[in-house]
Amino acid sequence: MWNGATRTRLGVHGQRSDGTDPDPILNMPSSPPLPITERPSANRNLRARDEYHGVVVMDAFRWLEDGNDPAVRMWTDAQNRRTRDYLDAIPDRAAILAQLTAMFSRITPTYNGLVARPGSLFAMKFQPPLQQPLLVSLASVNDLGMEKIVLDPNELEPQGHVTIDWFVPSPDGKLVAVCLSEYGSEEGTLHFHHTATGLALPDRIPRVQRPAGGGSAVWEADGSGVFYTRYPHPGERPDAELDFHQEIQRHRLGSPVSADHHAVGRDFPRIAQTQLMASRDGRWLLASVADGDGGDYAHYLLDSRQGDPSAWRQVTRFEDSVKEAAFGVDGTALYLRSVKGAPRGKILRLPTDGSVALADAPVIVPEGDAVMERFAATATHLYLAEMSGGPSRLRRFGLMGENACELRIPAGCGVMDLIALADHDDDERVLYRLTSYTEPDAWHLREGAADGGAGRSGNTAMTHTSPVDLSDIEVLREFAVSKDGTRVPVNILRRRGAPLDGNNPTLLCGYGGYGESMRPQFDCTLRLWFDRGGIYVMANLRGGGEYGTEWHLNGNLTRKQNVFDDFAACARHLIERGYTCPSRLAVEGRSNGGLLMGAFLTQHPELARAVVAHVGMYDMLRVELDPNGAFNIPEFGTVKDPAQFHALHAYSPYHQVRDGTRYPAVLLLAGEKDGRVNPANSRKMAARLQQANASNHPILVRLSSATGHGMGSAHSERLAEQADVLAFLFTQLGMPPPARSGAGDGPQLQH
Repeated sequence: MWNGATRTRLGVHGQRSDGTDPDPILNMPSSPPLPITERPSANRNLRARDEYHGVVVMDAFRWLEDGNDPAVRMWTDAQNRRTRDYLDAIPDRAAILAQLTAMFSRITPTYNGLVARPGSLFAMKFQPPLQQPLLVSLASVNDLGMEKIVLDPNELEPQGHVTIDWFVPSPDGKLVAVCLSEYGSEEGTLHFHHTATGLALPDRIPRVQRPAGGGSAVWEADGSGVFYTRYPHPGERPDAELDFHQEIQRHRLGSPVSADHHAVGRDFPRIAQTQLMASRDGRWLLASVADGDGGDYAHYLLDSRQGDPSAWRQVTRFEDSVKEAAFGVDGTALYLRSVKGAPRGKILRLPTDGSVALADAPVIVPEGDAVMERFAATATHLYLAEMSGGPSRLRRFGLMGENACELRIPAGCGVMDLIALADHDDDERVLYRLTSYTEPDAWHLREGAADGGAGRSGNTAMTHTSPVDLSDIEVLREFAVSKDGTRVPVNILRRRGAPLDGNNPTLLCGYGGYGESMRPQFDCTLRLWFDRGGIYVMANLRGGGEYGTEWHLNGNLTRKQNVFDDFAACARHLIERGYTCPSRLAVEGRSNGGLLMGAFLTQHPELARAVVAHVGMYDMLRVELDPNGAFNIPEFGTVKDPAQFHALHAYSPYHQVRDGTRYPAVLLLAGEKDGRVNPANSRKMAARLQQANASNHPILVRLSSATGHGMGSAHSERLAEQADVLAFLFTQLGMPPPARSGAGDGPQLQH
């Protein structure tokens, strides 16, 4: 086994037989000296003391929570210098960045967030080396030569610090409302542009979006104005409440924002998250209101022909368990995806005119053996994408659920989008995007037959091609057995013929939260990982939605520990099956997955050599005090509830760090502009780990001043971060560059 200048047999915990830690790669930079983690103050007795339900909790690094404190800025600067010194000393870090840059320079454009309007499509187009995606309109999915740029944020700010959060075209597609924010902050202002020319209208609506509650808008039928989400303005509520209390207001183009009128929402939850949409003819408006991040929704309808913009009618309540709603083509009915009494989902049909109560709405597609994920209605058919543990299937029904048939898609693919086109009322075409671990994303056009015939599917011009070839990679689907006997899917990507000798450098990733499913996704940068002999693994953990509502609920609130047990079981499975060993296993996760990494490294420090955690939550007792923390209470719980407090305290990574423990190498990454997860989590976790660690493995924290939670980050920022992560992992797992072939030392790019 490669572990430096000598070849010493490694024990089960990744240590040499003499108890010291191996250096996995020759000339690996040593762990640099730690910056001072005490607050520079005359009063150094700053340990905070809290008491919850009779339990006293001490906090030595509470002072690191205030990011504006000059002492915290000094600490952050020192930590960033230490991390940069370490990463920049890795011999091939610059080469890794060059390889990534070359790879993305050859990537073809990708199209996402498609919205259909009569005669056109709108999409976000990502085209490196441009720093940010741009908004374009398309006349045809099969002819990109007629593509027009509607708004290019790279022209607004060439460094990539302005991003498009979301957009909504008017019903006729002649205007588009665009939410813009800066530095990944997700603090959005609504702008308006002419589609044909890109010229901006003078209207600007501030505070339509915040990072925790998001934002949305919908046009009136005649394009004369919009309904939009509005947050309180300074002075309207206490400063601590300005990121809450989202409501819906109406704006008429050309009028001052001060003249906008309240429409609905004063009785919405404090942590409401609202999405707005309209029927195709614009008559009916729908507000889908989430009660925070817990996955419960209420729905409100407005008949715009009544002439009263405040006459919204509630059609579902949180307890009705309706998770998704969409209009039929003619607007006479809503199709509802409900999990009430059906954890994998069922589809209801509810007339929009109020003639039928929700309790009497017919079930047109009953619960089946797979999880319903998304659907789209055409003039004569309903298309339904479903998931079974990770991969997807696609089915088609009549509008009342009759004549079900399964449409052929490649095995092991995911269906990420499903969009009914809208060129005319009897348009039977549907766009769907297929994803795979080994093939680039592909947009397919399904041209259905109105007479019920088979129809046909085919690729579109928006099909993405990759700069690298992953045809030598095989995908294996196995199952780990968790602590309570639950079978947990493990998706393993490796080069064909890779030996099961326990010596493969392996990266295990997971998420496990909010009912979010980890579908197959293509990542061209994994070519660098495979070329150095690596294996990549994605786990489908409880807390996600891969097997429906029960799978999610068995991994939230007081059952969150199940997620961590599942992930540990996946790590042990890989070790026991001979894919890898602890000294060559790394784990990585983001956001809720960052919490997963924190729990894994504190509960099982012996199982992995390296941990990479992006924008993670670690102090689970104080996370609810942040604006976004309140939105997370339905998922994680609150310290105010005794049972939930004890569950939170038992796994809270920050509180479970133990002095004298030999921790693996750790890289924590956070953005100072993050409005979803307070970067203080990463500061405190890094300080506590550095204080407690008894191994010689580095504990590093990378705090970016120009990014947030990851959404809206500039392309160059993303590349630099990825180069740092790969350099760190290659170093820790002993993955030297592949031998030169004579044509260069990077990955083999396709031409």
